[in-house]
Amino acid sequence: MIERLQTLEDRYEKLNELLSDPEVISDTNKLREYSKEQSGLQETVEAYREYKEVTEQRDDARAMLDDNLDDDMEEMVKEELNELSQKKQELEERLKVLMLPSDPNDDKNVIMEIRGAAGGDEAALFAGDLYRMYARYAEMQGWKAEVIEAHANDVGGYKEIIFIVNGERAYSKMKFENGAHRVQRVPETESGGRIHTSTATVVVMPEAEEVEVEVHDKDIRVDTFASSGPGGQSVNTTMSAVRLTHEPTGIVVSCQDEKSQIKNKEKAMKVLRARIYDKFQQEAQAEYDESRKSAVGTGDRSERIRTYNFPQTRVTDHRIGLTLQKLDQVLQGNMDEILEALLIEEQTKKLEQIGE
Repeated sequence: MIERLQTLEDRYEKLNELLSDPEVISDTNKLREYSKEQSGLQETVEAYREYKEVTEQRDDARAMLDDNLDDDMEEMVKEELNELSQKKQELEERLKVLMLPSDPNDDKNVIMEIRGAAGGDEAALFAGDLYRMYARYAEMQGWKAEVIEAHANDVGGYKEIIFIVNGERAYSKMKFENGAHRVQRVPETESGGRIHTSTATVVVMPEAEEVEVEVHDKDIRVDTFASSGPGGQSVNTTMSAVRLTHEPTGIVVSCQDEKSQIKNKEKAMKVLRARIYDKFQQEAQAEYDESRKSAVGTGDRSERIRTYNFPQTRVTDHRIGLTLQKLDQVLQGNMDEILEALLIEEQTKKLEQIGE
């Protein structure tokens, strides 16, 4: 592991040099590529440097014990040696986690799709609750959530809502939300006070860059139509809504959120590219999917991953058996406790696989 860490540090130093090179600075693509690589190495390199420093200090303390020290000094050096040994062990464990194979999509933005499933209007209301939960979480993280397409129902929920979350390493945290979410509560329309169970599905896809997914104009059929729903006088009269059909895969995306046809097409293209990328990943990355399955479930969109129980004010994540009596806080976007537990579980499983 030490050899690998030293190689990473050498590469980090080389990237520092490259980022100061005028030729690189003038090349936008290279500058972005090297900056991204350096950012990805920074945490590991800083931990490794701290590890080397602590190791050197511990060795110096050990050497001091070979000298003729008085009792007070010897006791002080032994105490320092114990602290340094403990810190060295902690850094070793941290470096093991940092050296784990990472999800290649972790540093990307995400496109999320929420749909009301079983439960009619109540499922649509729950889909709206989930969207607001994610939007609040994104705001807390300093990210930006932007709606691409929304189909509201008559009671204030969403049959479907598609949005993009732009933010640093957004996918690394939001990927765990992929699956079926279940709610148990008494609907406002239920006069008998009976608890109903409804579900909504959440799809989480990494935003794909143009260089990752080759989409040819000749393969896309573009249809325009008048937008529907609230928005202003011109929304329902101009042909601003756009529907894109990728004929080789049959994937269809529409967008009518903006008044501009050009902006709607740009947003629709982001979703289309992400869905194509997601389709190729599902087909071509079976090995990665299997490792993810062993960590936090299959991630299948039909798999129930979490239950939100209103009468008992609890949230239960079924993949890791975590139950929190903090339903209100979670729905307000305070999701860190759940997402961090899922990340730790994923890391633990990866460490176990390496050990085997």
